[in-house]
Amino acid sequence: MQINPGIFKAYDIRGIYPDQLNEEAGYAIGRAFATFLKVDTVIVGRDMRLSGPAMFDAVTRGLMDQGADVINIGMVSTDQYYYACATLNQAGMMVTASHNPAQYSGFKMVRKMPYLLSGDEGIQDLRRIIENDAFASPTRQGQMTEMDLSEEFVNYVLGLIDVSSLAPLKVIADTGNGMVGPILKRVYERLSSVMLTGMYLEPDGSLPNHGLDPLQPENRAELQARVPAEGADVGFAFDGDGDRFFTIDDRGDFVSGDFLTALLGQYFLEKYPGAKILYDVRASWAVPDLISAAGGIPLMERVGHAFIKARMAKEGAVFAGEVTGHYYFKDFFFADSGIIPSLVILEMLSKKKAKLSDLLKPLEAQYFISGEINSRIAGDVKAKLAELAATFGDGKIEQFDGLSVTYADWHFNVRSSNTEPLLRLNLEAKSKAMMEEKRDQILEIIRA
Repeated sequence: MQINPGIFKAYDIRGIYPDQLNEEAGYAIGRAFATFLKVDTVIVGRDMRLSGPAMFDAVTRGLMDQGADVINIGMVSTDQYYYACATLNQAGMMVTASHNPAQYSGFKMVRKMPYLLSGDEGIQDLRRIIENDAFASPTRQGQMTEMDLSEEFVNYVLGLIDVSSLAPLKVIADTGNGMVGPILKRVYERLSSVMLTGMYLEPDGSLPNHGLDPLQPENRAELQARVPAEGADVGFAFDGDGDRFFTIDDRGDFVSGDFLTALLGQYFLEKYPGAKILYDVRASWAVPDLISAAGGIPLMERVGHAFIKARMAKEGAVFAGEVTGHYYFKDFFFADSGIIPSLVILEMLSKKKAKLSDLLKPLEAQYFISGEINSRIAGDVKAKLAELAATFGDGKIEQFDGLSVTYADWHFNVRSSNTEPLLRLNLEAKSKAMMEEKRDQILEIIRA
């Protein structure tokens, strides 16, 4: 059958429902998944999107018609889905479009934890199977059973920290009507010393309050205002499916993913001396500097959860962080979770008897970062990258993931989006003035 090739992304399948991705496509993707992996059981969960029930029905019919049994784990966060795939040792499909707007649908697909299907390994194979009608001949009709692993998940994540060490802390958490609210309440009900104030905890696919991506300032503005106004110690924001996580400090300031990776990496090294810790190619020098200073081994990796998980498993790394809010844990099957870093931060603040702002101030005084700046490109992305490489040819150039250029006192990475015609800039310098000057210079080239 004809299927929109644009929905097959680097890390998942994603498209606007029903124009780009509909029930017919979902059914075919289910059949292709069972054909490609030759599996007899698939775990399937879904998020709260309005298209979720229809797309769940379509993909599970495809799986069962292709001969695979389905374990329906219900409406869950993505970290609950990863937990199910890992503990039941099965392949999985999560019906979600993550932080995309309400009209999107999609699938995150696990081969076997921690290995996900990616564009390089599996996702384009599904497309080819569908386009060539190359489905295997099923020998049986699959069946569906239901399983609720939520209580086991709550117990598991609480077991990753020392709950008895937690100080009296006031937390405001915004789950944006996404998937994290219900499970977050159940986890935090077990923390007697922590006072949780929830914002938009009820899953609602119509997204009545704000968007699902806390990296966009408008989606976290209310949380940033409320944390200092209500005297909270910290604010937590979660994306739509709960695999990304963001922090607001006690001042109401947004904490960059690089700085949080550096602080959490340093904290994990107190528990696991000499351990390996991964970070992505966009990150601040703060990450390798703090990890090295704490006796750990910093390892840089390409952007994307499929790459990070595989590299963590290969290296046995205890922790990894990406600047866009993904945090991965060896003790959570090398997978990313939103709830686990929130718990680790509470433990860290309790044991250090410190405000988060006080932990951040030394980093803010030394490392000046632009944050990720997206620019829509009308022309040829590769030509833009070549122009930047020529302009900054006197720096150390690496093309590991996009274009990275390093000088003694500043560096930057520019890479293209896997989903949109965008170039993403991350830049850092040893002074605020230099950061702003170099940022503006590069943006002028990108946007010319």
